[in-house]
Amino acid sequence: MEEWRQCGRWLIDCKVLPPNHRVVWPSAVVFDLAQALRDGVLLCQMLHNLSPGSVDLKQINFRPQMSQFLCLKNIRTFLKVCHDKFGLRNSELFDPFELFDVRDFGKVISALSRISHHSIAQNKGIRPFPSEDTALNEDDVYRSLEELADEHDVGEDDIYDCVPCEDEGDDIYEDIIKVEVRQPMKMGMTEDDKRNCCLVEIQETEAKYYKTLEDIEKSYMIPLKQVLAPSEMKAIFVNLEDIIRVHFALLRAIDQNMVIGGSGLGKIFLDFKERLLIYGQYCSHMEHAQKTLDDVIATREEVKCKVEECTMKVQEGKFKLQDLLVVPMQRVLKYHLLLKELVSHSMDRPERQQLKEALEAMQDLSMYINEVKRDNETLKKIGEFQCSIENLQLECARVALLSSVQWGFGASRETREKRTALKTLGGALRRTSNKCGQPHQSWTLLQAGDLGDTCLMVHA
Repeated sequence: MEEWRQCGRWLIDCKVLPPNHRVVWPSAVVFDLAQALRDGVLLCQMLHNLSPGSVDLKQINFRPQMSQFLCLKNIRTFLKVCHDKFGLRNSELFDPFELFDVRDFGKVISALSRISHHSIAQNKGIRPFPSEDTALNEDDVYRSLEELADEHDVGEDDIYDCVPCEDEGDDIYEDIIKVEVRQPMKMGMTEDDKRNCCLVEIQETEAKYYKTLEDIEKSYMIPLKQVLAPSEMKAIFVNLEDIIRVHFALLRAIDQNMVIGGSGLGKIFLDFKERLLIYGQYCSHMEHAQKTLDDVIATREEVKCKVEECTMKVQEGKFKLQDLLVVPMQRVLKYHLLLKELVSHSMDRPERQQLKEALEAMQDLSMYINEVKRDNETLKKIGEFQCSIENLQLECARVALLSSVQWGFGASRETREKRTALKTLGGALRRTSNKCGQPHQSWTLLQAGDLGDTCLMVHA
C-alpha cells in the first residue's frame, strides 16, 4: 500500500478523519489527502488528540476558507508544536508553503510518519506508518500537485469532512456576522424562495459586518490615538479607514437594490471589484499588524489598559481586538461563496450571466489577495536572506509589486495563468560584492516578473 494511503488510515486512527473518508476509497488519489491537510486544521487537531493541551485550540481558525494567512497561521502552529513538544528538528519538518501550495507533499508525509513513530503516538496504541511492504519510488505520485492546488480552493465544498473537535469553540466570524432571522432552506421551497434567502443573507451579513467595522473605529481606533503614535496606528489598523468607507457605500448600494428585488446585485459587485482591491494591502499586512499589537500591549502598560478598556465597550468584552482585526479578511473571502449560492438558485433569472461574472470577479479577488500576501512573504524572505549575507552591498533602485492592473480582472483566465507562470520564471536581479569589495558580474534570479507586467526588484 502506498505511503500516503497509510498516512490517511493513520489519521483515521487518530480520530481526525471519519472512517469512510474519501482517502480510503479505491478511487482516491493523493491530492484528496493533500487537500484535506492544506489548511492546517486537521494537523492541529491530530496533535491535540495525541497530546491534549499541546495545541491551544483557541488559536486555531477552524474555517479559514481561502485565506492564505489563516491557513499558514494554522500550519505554523502545527510546526511549532512538532518542534517544541515532539522534538522534531526543523530539517525533519517542512516549510508552511510546501504544504499550502503542495510544493513538496512528500516532506509532509515524511514528517507525519516521524510523528507516528514518536513515543507519544505509540502510547496511544496507534500503529505507525509506513509498514515494511510500502511501495517505493513514490516521487512521481507527488508531482503536479501544486498545479492541482491552484485549481482548488482550500476547504472547497466538503472535500474533507473532518471529525469535529469538542473544544473547537465558536468561529469568530460566524459568531459576529451570524444572521439570526435567517430560516434554513427546507424541502418544498421554490427556487425564488431560496434565491430570496440568499439575497437576505448577503444584505444582513453585510449590515452586521459594517456594524463591526464601525465598532472597531469608534471603540478602538479613535480612543487608541491617545496612546499610540501615528506609525503604530498605521501598522495595526493598516488601511481600515479606507475599507470602512468602501463598505459604507457598498451596503448603501445593496440596500437600495434590495428595495427593487435585488436583481442588480451582480452589477454592484462588478462595480465595486476595483475598490475592494484595497483588501490586498490589509490582508498582506495582517501578520505584522497582529505582531505590532501584541508587542505594544506586552511592553507598554498604558496601551494594555487602554485596549482592555476599549474591549469592554464592544459586545461586553466578548471579542479581543486581535480577533476583530481578522474579521475583514474573513469577510472579503466570503463574497464568492455567497454569490456562488445565489447563482445556483438563479437558473432562470435574466441577471444570471451578470451574477456569474460577479462570482468570477470575487473569486479573482480572493486569488489576488493570496497572491499579494505571497509576494510580501517572498520579499520578506529575500530581505532576511540579504541581511544574513555578510558584506552584501546593495542599492535598491526600485521595488514594484504585482498590482491589481497587472493581475488583471479584465484578463482571461488563460492570460492570468500565463502571467502566474511568467511570475515564477521572471526575474529580479541582485548583485553582490566579493571579498575585495569589487562587484561580481554575476546576477542571481530571485523573484518574478514579465516584460508586459513588470514585477521586478532591481539593484544598481
